[in-house]
Amino acid sequence: MKKIALLLLTWPLLAQADEKDQIVTDRPDFVESSNVVGAGRFQIETSFALDRNKANGVKERTYSTPTLLRFGISDNLEARIETDGRMRLVTDDLNTGSRSTDNGYADLSVGLKWHVADAQGASPSLGLLAHVDLDSGSRAFRAPGKGGSLRLAAEWELPDDFSLGVMPGIAWKHDDSDVGGGGRHASGIFGIVLGKEWSERFRSFIEYSAPQIAKGRHGGNVATFDIGAAYLLADTVQVDTALSRGLNKNTPDWSWTVGLSIKF
Repeated sequence: MKKIALLLLTWPLLAQADEKDQIVTDRPDFVESSNVVGAGRFQIETSFALDRNKANGVKERTYSTPTLLRFGISDNLEARIETDGRMRLVTDDLNTGSRSTDNGYADLSVGLKWHVADAQGASPSLGLLAHVDLDSGSRAFRAPGKGGSLRLAAEWELPDDFSLGVMPGIAWKHDDSDVGGGGRHASGIFGIVLGKEWSERFRSFIEYSAPQIAKGRHGGNVATFDIGAAYLLADTVQVDTALSRGLNKNTPDWSWTVGLSIKF
């Protein structure tokens, strides 16, 4: 109730934001924006997410609360803290009829985003993101060691209010079987998104995302096809949703998210 009251009290200020300071988020699509929040600004992007998967007689449902905190250091640089938040994994063994439940918290990731360049002619707007993943979560959801990623976000404005975003990158992490060191490996990252602005406040997108491109012994490729939309309730308040379909056996069959983002 306190959070709702605070939002209602600050709503008039949020609604009066300058148009050039309109919120730009890194969700709900996988491809990150090349923009930063701006010097002295703070932005929270939080959500609820559900993953569903069924394979080999086992059905899994994962509930999480992905959240990204963004702090503007300068007009071209921001600090970031990211996590999947509170987690709940429900596993049903359809062969035996048994059910198990794990509850806890996901790891934290800390990083920086640098807005490298504005769009000029055919040249895209560019942003560089560097993150370090900390093995800080609950036992059931903790990674086997510290990892990280480096990603480049490129965005083009297209005719008729379309936009194109591409994000290649590289990540490094440990295998589950190599807790304690020695098992670090690299994997690829790639995403491409086509967006459409239908009005000043409503946009939608379709996307192909590959958060992990790796050899089979390191977990294999993870890939999804995504659709989603976002709506501005005010210049600094966004609600959004997205639906993802897994494209191979390494990826959850379906994922769904709904989110709220606010810029201060």
